[in-house]
Amino acid sequence: MEGRIVKGVAGFYDVLTRDGIYVCHAKGIFRKDHRKPLIGDLVQMEITHAQDREGSILEILPRKNELIRPAIANVDRALVIFAVKSPNPNLNLLDRFLTNMQLHGIPCVICFNKADLLSKEERVQFAETAEKLPYPVLFTSAKKGEGTEELRAILEHGITTVAGPSGVGKSSLINLLQSRVEMETGDISAKIGRGRHTTRHAQLIPVGEDGWIADTPGFTSLEIPQVRYEELWKLFPEFAPFEPECRFSGCLHMAEPDCGIKQAVERGEIAAMRYENYRQMLLECKDKNR
Repeated sequence: MEGRIVKGVAGFYDVLTRDGIYVCHAKGIFRKDHRKPLIGDLVQMEITHAQDREGSILEILPRKNELIRPAIANVDRALVIFAVKSPNPNLNLLDRFLTNMQLHGIPCVICFNKADLLSKEERVQFAETAEKLPYPVLFTSAKKGEGTEELRAILEHGITTVAGPSGVGKSSLINLLQSRVEMETGDISAKIGRGRHTTRHAQLIPVGEDGWIADTPGFTSLEIPQVRYEELWKLFPEFAPFEPECRFSGCLHMAEPDCGIKQAVERGEIAAMRYENYRQMLLECKDKNR
Protein backbone atom coordinates (compact mmCIF):
# COMPACT_ATOMS: atom_id res chain seq x y z
CA MET A 1 0.00 0.00 0.00
CA GLU A 2 1.22 3.49 -0.80
CA GLY A 3 1.00 6.39 1.65
CA ARG A 4 2.58 9.64 2.81
CA ILE A 5 4.42 10.16 6.09
CA VAL A 6 2.61 12.92 7.95
CA LYS A 7 4.29 12.63 11.37
CA GLY A 8 7.43 11.17 12.88
CA VAL A 9 8.16 10.66 16.58
CA ALA A 10 10.95 8.54 18.12
CA GLY A 11 11.35 6.18 15.17
CA PHE A 12 7.60 5.70 14.54
CA TYR A 13 5.82 7.25 11.56
CA ASP A 14 2.17 8.07 10.91
CA VAL A 15 1.52 7.08 7.30
CA LEU A 16 -1.64 8.43 5.65
CA THR A 17 -3.08 5.94 3.13
CA ARG A 18 -6.37 5.63 1.26
CA ASP A 19 -7.58 3.58 4.25
CA GLY A 20 -6.55 6.12 6.89
CA ILE A 21 -3.48 6.44 9.11
CA TYR A 22 -1.21 3.56 10.15
CA VAL A 23 1.56 3.84 12.73
CA CYS A 24 4.64 2.32 11.10
CA HIS A 25 8.22 1.52 11.89
CA ALA A 26 10.95 1.55 9.23
CA LYS A 27 12.76 -1.59 8.11
CA GLY A 28 16.33 -1.97 9.34
CA ILE A 29 17.59 -1.80 5.76
CA PHE A 30 17.18 1.98 5.84
CA ARG A 31 19.70 2.29 8.69
CA LYS A 32 22.07 0.01 6.79
CA ASP A 33 21.80 2.26 3.72
CA HIS A 34 22.13 5.41 5.89
CA ARG A 35 18.66 6.54 4.85
CA LYS A 36 15.95 7.88 7.09
CA PRO A 37 12.26 8.37 6.29
CA LEU A 38 11.18 12.02 6.39
CA ILE A 39 7.80 13.67 6.74
CA GLY A 40 6.48 14.34 3.27
CA ASP A 41 7.91 11.08 1.95
CA LEU A 42 5.76 8.87 -0.24
CA VAL A 43 6.35 5.29 0.86
CA GLN A 44 5.35 1.72 0.20
CA MET A 45 4.15 0.01 3.39
CA GLU A 46 2.65 -3.26 4.51
CA ILE A 47 0.06 -3.80 7.23
CA THR A 48 1.41 -5.86 10.12
CA HIS A 49 -1.51 -5.56 12.59
CA ALA A 50 -4.74 -4.46 10.91
CA GLN A 51 -6.76 -4.22 14.13
CA ASP A 52 -4.19 -1.94 15.79
CA ARG A 53 -3.56 -0.09 12.51
CA GLU A 54 0.15 -0.82 12.59
CA GLY A 55 2.46 -1.31 9.65
CA SER A 56 5.99 -1.38 8.34
CA ILE A 57 7.63 0.94 5.79
CA LEU A 58 9.14 -1.16 3.00
CA GLU A 59 10.36 1.45 0.53
CA ILE A 60 10.86 5.21 0.26
CA LEU A 61 9.67 6.36 -3.15
CA PRO A 62 11.82 8.83 -5.16
CA ARG A 63 11.88 12.36 -3.71
CA LYS A 64 11.57 15.54 -5.78
CA ASN A 65 13.63 17.35 -3.12
CA GLU A 66 14.95 16.86 0.39
CA LEU A 67 15.93 19.22 3.18
CA ILE A 68 18.05 18.42 6.21
CA ARG A 69 17.16 21.47 8.24
CA PRO A 70 14.21 21.39 8.54
CA ALA A 71 14.08 17.62 7.84
CA ILE A 72 11.39 17.15 5.19
CA ALA A 73 10.91 15.80 1.65
CA ASN A 74 8.82 16.75 -1.38
CA VAL A 75 8.38 20.42 -0.45
CA ASP A 76 6.45 22.76 -2.78
CA ARG A 77 7.33 26.02 -1.00
CA ALA A 78 8.90 27.39 2.16
CA LEU A 79 7.16 29.90 4.42
CA VAL A 80 9.67 31.64 6.64
CA ILE A 81 8.14 33.56 9.52
CA PHE A 82 9.83 36.36 11.44
CA ALA A 83 8.30 38.84 13.86
CA VAL A 84 8.57 42.56 13.18
CA LYS A 85 9.15 43.04 16.92
CA SER A 86 9.43 40.98 20.10
CA PRO A 87 11.80 39.49 19.07
CA ASN A 88 13.32 41.90 16.56
CA PRO A 89 14.01 40.24 13.19
CA ASN A 90 17.48 38.85 12.53
CA LEU A 91 17.71 39.62 8.79
CA ASN A 92 21.05 37.83 8.42
CA LEU A 93 19.37 34.64 9.63
CA LEU A 94 16.51 35.27 7.23
CA ASP A 95 18.91 35.53 4.29
CA ARG A 96 20.67 32.30 5.29
CA PHE A 97 17.37 30.49 5.16
CA LEU A 98 16.40 32.09 1.84
CA THR A 99 19.71 31.23 0.16
CA ASN A 100 19.52 27.63 1.36
CA MET A 101 16.04 27.30 -0.13
CA GLN A 102 17.26 28.98 -3.33
CA LEU A 103 20.02 26.37 -3.55
CA HIS A 104 17.41 23.60 -3.44
CA GLY A 105 15.15 25.35 -5.94
CA ILE A 106 12.32 25.76 -3.40
CA PRO A 107 10.18 28.92 -3.77
CA CYS A 108 9.91 31.07 -0.63
CA VAL A 109 7.24 33.28 0.90
CA ILE A 110 8.27 35.66 3.70
CA CYS A 111 5.82 36.36 6.50
CA PHE A 112 6.40 39.19 8.97
CA ASN A 113 4.14 38.47 11.93
CA LYS A 114 3.06 40.70 14.83
CA ALA A 115 2.37 43.56 12.41
CA ASP A 116 0.00 45.05 14.98
CA LEU A 117 3.09 46.14 16.98
CA LEU A 118 4.22 48.52 14.22
CA SER A 119 3.40 52.20 14.13
CA LYS A 120 2.19 53.64 10.81
CA GLU A 121 5.64 55.08 10.13
CA GLU A 122 7.39 51.78 10.92
CA ARG A 123 4.98 49.90 8.70
CA VAL A 124 5.80 52.19 5.77
CA GLN A 125 9.53 51.58 6.35
CA PHE A 126 9.03 47.81 6.48
CA ALA A 127 6.93 47.90 3.31
CA GLU A 128 9.60 49.89 1.44
CA THR A 129 12.22 47.31 2.40
CA ALA A 130 9.92 44.43 1.47
CA GLU A 131 9.39 45.84 -2.02
CA LYS A 132 13.10 45.31 -2.77
CA LEU A 133 13.04 41.63 -1.78
CA PRO A 134 12.72 39.13 -4.66
CA TYR A 135 10.10 37.11 -2.76
CA PRO A 136 6.42 37.53 -1.92
CA VAL A 137 6.10 39.26 1.47
CA LEU A 138 3.05 39.14 3.74
CA PHE A 139 2.38 41.09 6.93
CA THR A 140 0.26 39.23 9.45
CA SER A 141 -0.97 39.50 13.00
CA ALA A 142 -1.93 36.24 14.67
CA LYS A 143 -3.31 38.28 17.55
CA LYS A 144 -5.76 40.22 15.36
CA GLY A 145 -6.17 37.75 12.50
CA GLU A 146 -4.67 40.16 9.97
CA GLY A 147 -3.46 38.66 6.70
CA THR A 148 -4.47 35.08 7.54
CA GLU A 149 -6.90 34.65 4.62
CA GLU A 150 -4.27 35.76 2.13
CA LEU A 151 -1.80 33.36 3.74
CA ARG A 152 -4.28 30.47 3.75
CA ALA A 153 -4.85 30.91 0.00
CA ILE A 154 -1.12 30.36 -0.58
CA LEU A 155 -0.97 27.24 1.60
CA GLU A 156 -4.05 25.39 0.31
CA HIS A 157 -2.13 23.47 -2.35
CA GLY A 158 0.95 21.28 -1.88
CA ILE A 159 3.38 20.96 1.02
CA THR A 160 4.62 24.14 2.69
CA THR A 161 7.42 23.90 5.21
CA VAL A 162 7.06 26.53 7.91
CA ALA A 163 10.20 27.69 9.66
CA GLY A 164 11.56 30.61 11.61
CA PRO A 165 13.06 31.42 15.00
CA SER A 166 11.18 30.54 18.16
CA GLY A 167 8.85 33.15 19.61
CA VAL A 168 7.74 34.74 16.32
CA GLY A 169 4.22 33.29 16.43
CA LYS A 170 4.47 30.28 14.11
CA SER A 171 2.26 28.10 16.27
CA SER A 172 -0.31 30.89 16.75
CA LEU A 173 -0.55 31.42 12.98
CA ILE A 174 -0.86 27.69 12.30
CA ASN A 175 -3.69 27.48 14.82
CA LEU A 176 -5.54 30.22 12.90
CA LEU A 177 -4.99 28.58 9.51
CA GLN A 178 -6.44 25.19 10.43
CA SER A 179 -8.56 23.59 13.14
CA ARG A 180 -7.45 19.96 13.23
CA VAL A 181 -4.29 20.26 15.33
CA GLU A 182 -3.86 22.66 18.25
CA MET A 183 -0.23 23.79 18.40
CA GLU A 184 1.29 24.75 21.74
CA THR A 185 2.26 28.42 21.89
CA GLY A 186 5.09 29.93 23.94
CA ASP A 187 6.03 33.25 25.47
CA ILE A 188 9.03 35.48 24.91
CA SER A 189 11.75 35.20 27.52
CA ALA A 190 12.21 38.67 29.05
CA LYS A 191 15.79 37.78 30.00
CA ILE A 192 17.12 36.84 26.57
CA GLY A 193 14.51 38.43 24.27
CA ARG A 194 13.87 35.18 22.40
CA GLY A 195 11.06 32.70 22.33
CA ARG A 196 11.04 29.31 23.96
CA HIS A 197 10.78 26.36 21.59
CA THR A 198 7.29 24.85 21.51
CA THR A 199 7.47 22.47 18.51
CA ARG A 200 9.09 19.19 19.57
CA HIS A 201 8.48 16.98 16.54
CA ALA A 202 7.79 17.40 12.84
CA GLN A 203 4.36 16.78 11.32
CA LEU A 204 2.19 17.61 8.32
CA ILE A 205 -1.04 19.43 9.17
CA PRO A 206 -3.84 19.56 6.55
CA VAL A 207 -4.96 22.95 5.24
CA GLY A 208 -7.99 22.86 2.98
CA GLU A 209 -8.44 19.80 0.78
CA ASP A 210 -5.07 19.69 -0.94
CA GLY A 211 -2.61 21.53 1.29
CA TRP A 212 -0.25 20.61 4.09
CA ILE A 213 1.65 22.75 6.57
CA ALA A 214 4.90 21.15 7.68
CA ASP A 215 5.48 22.47 11.17
CA THR A 216 9.09 21.82 12.13
CA PRO A 217 11.17 22.53 15.25
CA GLY A 218 12.32 26.17 15.26
CA PHE A 219 15.88 27.05 14.30
CA THR A 220 18.14 29.59 15.95
CA SER A 221 21.15 29.25 13.64
CA LEU A 222 21.67 28.18 10.07
CA GLU A 223 24.85 27.46 8.18
CA ILE A 224 25.75 29.14 4.93
CA PRO A 225 24.70 27.20 1.81
CA GLN A 226 27.04 24.50 0.54
CA VAL A 227 28.33 26.27 -2.58
CA ARG A 228 31.63 27.55 -3.87
CA TYR A 229 32.12 31.16 -2.85
CA GLU A 230 32.29 32.28 -6.51
CA GLU A 231 28.73 30.98 -6.97
CA LEU A 232 27.17 32.48 -3.84
CA TRP A 233 25.85 35.60 -5.60
CA LYS A 234 23.61 33.39 -7.76
CA LEU A 235 21.56 32.55 -4.65
CA PHE A 236 20.53 36.22 -4.43
CA PRO A 237 18.12 36.35 -7.41
CA GLU A 238 17.86 40.15 -7.45
CA PHE A 239 21.60 40.33 -8.28
CA ALA A 240 21.21 38.55 -11.63
CA PRO A 241 19.90 41.49 -13.74
CA PHE A 242 22.88 43.67 -12.72
CA GLU A 243 25.70 41.11 -12.92
CA PRO A 244 26.25 41.64 -16.70
CA GLU A 245 27.07 45.29 -15.89
CA CYS A 246 30.16 44.22 -13.91
CA ARG A 247 33.41 45.26 -15.56
CA PHE A 248 35.30 42.06 -14.69
CA SER A 249 34.34 38.47 -15.46
CA GLY A 250 34.12 36.49 -12.22
CA CYS A 251 33.43 39.64 -10.18
CA LEU A 252 32.81 38.81 -6.51
CA HIS A 253 30.98 42.12 -6.00
CA MET A 254 33.23 43.10 -3.12
CA ALA A 255 36.24 45.35 -3.78
CA GLU A 256 36.17 45.31 -7.59
CA PRO A 257 35.62 48.63 -9.41
CA ASP A 258 32.72 49.13 -11.82
CA CYS A 259 30.62 46.45 -10.18
CA GLY A 260 27.04 46.42 -11.47
CA ILE A 261 25.66 44.96 -8.26
CA LYS A 262 27.35 47.53 -6.00
CA GLN A 263 26.07 50.30 -8.27
CA ALA A 264 22.55 48.87 -7.99
CA VAL A 265 22.87 48.96 -4.20
CA GLU A 266 23.94 52.62 -4.36
CA ARG A 267 20.89 53.41 -6.53
CA GLY A 268 18.60 51.66 -4.06
CA GLU A 269 17.61 48.92 -6.52
CA ILE A 270 19.06 46.21 -4.27
CA ALA A 271 18.39 46.33 -0.53
CA ALA A 272 21.57 47.44 1.28
CA MET A 273 20.96 44.95 4.10
CA ARG A 274 20.74 42.06 1.64
CA TYR A 275 24.03 43.12 0.09
CA GLU A 276 25.74 43.41 3.49
CA ASN A 277 24.53 39.93 4.39
CA TYR A 278 25.92 38.69 1.07
CA ARG A 279 29.33 40.17 1.92
CA GLN A 280 29.37 38.50 5.33
CA MET A 281 28.29 35.15 3.91
CA LEU A 282 30.87 35.38 1.13
CA LEU A 283 33.72 35.74 3.65
CA GLU A 284 32.37 32.73 5.55
CA CYS A 285 32.09 30.79 2.28
CA LYS A 286 35.71 31.54 1.35
CA ASP A 287 36.94 30.36 4.75
CA LYS A 288 34.86 27.20 4.49
CA ASN A 289 36.03 26.49 0.92
CA ARG A 290 39.62 26.66 2.09
